[in-house]
Amino acid sequence: MSDTQTVSSAVAKLYDTYPFPPEPILDEPPPGYNWRWNWLAAYSFCTERKPAKQDIRILDAGCGSGVGTEYLVHLNPQAQVVGIDLSSGTLEVAKARCQSSGADRVEFHHLSLYDVAQLPGEFDLINCVGVLHHLPDPIRGIQALAKKLAPGGLMHIFVYGELGRWEIQLMQKAIALLQNEKRGDYRDGVQVGRQIFASLPENNRILKREKERWAMENQRDECFADMYVHPQEIDYNIETLFELIDASELEFIGFSNPNFWNLDRLLGKAPELIERAQQLSDRQRYRLIELLDPEVTHYEFFLGRPPITKTDWSDDHTLLSAIPELNPCIDGFPSQCIFNYDYQIVNLSPAEFEFLQKCDGNSSVAEILATVELGLEGVRTLLQQQLVMLTPA
Repeated sequence: MSDTQTVSSAVAKLYDTYPFPPEPILDEPPPGYNWRWNWLAAYSFCTERKPAKQDIRILDAGCGSGVGTEYLVHLNPQAQVVGIDLSSGTLEVAKARCQSSGADRVEFHHLSLYDVAQLPGEFDLINCVGVLHHLPDPIRGIQALAKKLAPGGLMHIFVYGELGRWEIQLMQKAIALLQNEKRGDYRDGVQVGRQIFASLPENNRILKREKERWAMENQRDECFADMYVHPQEIDYNIETLFELIDASELEFIGFSNPNFWNLDRLLGKAPELIERAQQLSDRQRYRLIELLDPEVTHYEFFLGRPPITKTDWSDDHTLLSAIPELNPCIDGFPSQCIFNYDYQIVNLSPAEFEFLQKCDGNSSVAEILATVELGLEGVRTLLQQQLVMLTPA
């Protein structure tokens, strides 16, 4: 058996033992939304316009127990969804989950990411969350996925960051040492890890980090095992992350948590340093941010296969003729106090609220502005906040 096969077999065994994520199976659609899994919201985020089509194909690459797959089906009512995973036991949970909640536009395949070429056709949206960093060869994995992405398609990826997971790495190594010849017995690994945490002194750095950040989710053995006794993990920093991205030969569109990557929140009190940072490349600025705020536990970002064009709404005439609609991932509307796409509270002005109420998918920006007390800059603010999506005339 090759090294790759050995690692893949060990990873499959972990998830057969502890299917992940361990979310309960419901007999109704899952609550809320993750905008990154909603084609309309994700496409609008990446291009600043509503996509031309919604009858798309979606691949959930490394779907696990189907938590994300289920959302992908329910949030994209015209899409056909395919889920693949290495663990047959976890796939059975995914099938049961989707069947129970009526997510019936999905097919599952027991398949490695490396073998994704076996699936027919291309995909408009590929979701790969928490998977590449568990491959023995992530570059081979991302290249295999990239070949299945359709022109104009998007891929959303989530991988671990080394800076914010430093204590986790130490704990993983400590458990492995104590397990010794029992490595690969994941139930024993969880037991050893639980005993370590129960024994460590209160002021211990690893224990403090666990308590302040992870303890709530790690009450469940499935989560504890995924975090501390996983047989394969590669953590990234900005430099190694972009080596992975460059190997895909896809276009880096941007991080899907852009607020974290805003240098102003760290150095806004020192405009001269902000000015110096403007001389850096984007990647150097990202590296500066993570060095100054080493809480980076993961990176989440979009890649795309060209042609992908960001729509420019700086021209007044172009904006006035566009058709606005509400972003599908907002909550609490109609109300002046709503949750935005990231579940942050937004307080709308009366004029903004009135404008959003008239976004019916038929009226142009110009037609709506003729009836409300809002200017074009107000519309651009709503667009910037991801509260509306626009269709060019």
